[in-house]
Amino acid sequence: MKYLIVGLGNIGEEYENTRHNIGFWILDALARVSNISFSDKRYGALAEMKYAGRTLILLKPNTFMNLSGRSVQYWMQKENIELDKVLILVDDLALPLGKVRMRLKGGDAGHNGLKSIHQILGSQDYVRLRFGIGSDFPRGHQVDYVLGRWSRDEETLVNSKLENCIEIIKAFTTMGANQVMTKFNRD
Repeated sequence: MKYLIVGLGNIGEEYENTRHNIGFWILDALARVSNISFSDKRYGALAEMKYAGRTLILLKPNTFMNLSGRSVQYWMQKENIELDKVLILVDDLALPLGKVRMRLKGGDAGHNGLKSIHQILGSQDYVRLRFGIGSDFPRGHQVDYVLGRWSRDEETLVNSKLENCIEIIKAFTTMGANQVMTKFNRD
């Protein structure tokens, strides 16, 4: 059984360590603890791992956030992975910093990566792991905040949540989204 785990982010040095790249961070952490590495492939950096008899294809799209849907669609088709076996890792302004929530479906809430996925796939019925980045920015400065780098304290908090994210990803592949939400969406 194959799963596509997609971490949303932007490529390039100017975007490293930014709030918008939390999807990349989570996948990098999973790759480190799994002792695997990413290779540049078409439409993204890819790594493959085995877990509990399942194959997890980890994808960091290289299409930039606004075109993430192209990468997701390409790898779903190439690896023959159904939409219910796709998990999108995404930053979320609506959640407090470090809060992690799984959702079965939903709107894009103005997130350009999710908007692209919806436009290309024609569906919003895919599972997402939302990582709260908070909303501590002055009115009109949302883009600066989202594309801004973590403070040292924020980075420490974020790093402390990565293990939990890895546990949720693995549980998604063995328990399914509904049971994961029941187990992990409470505090």
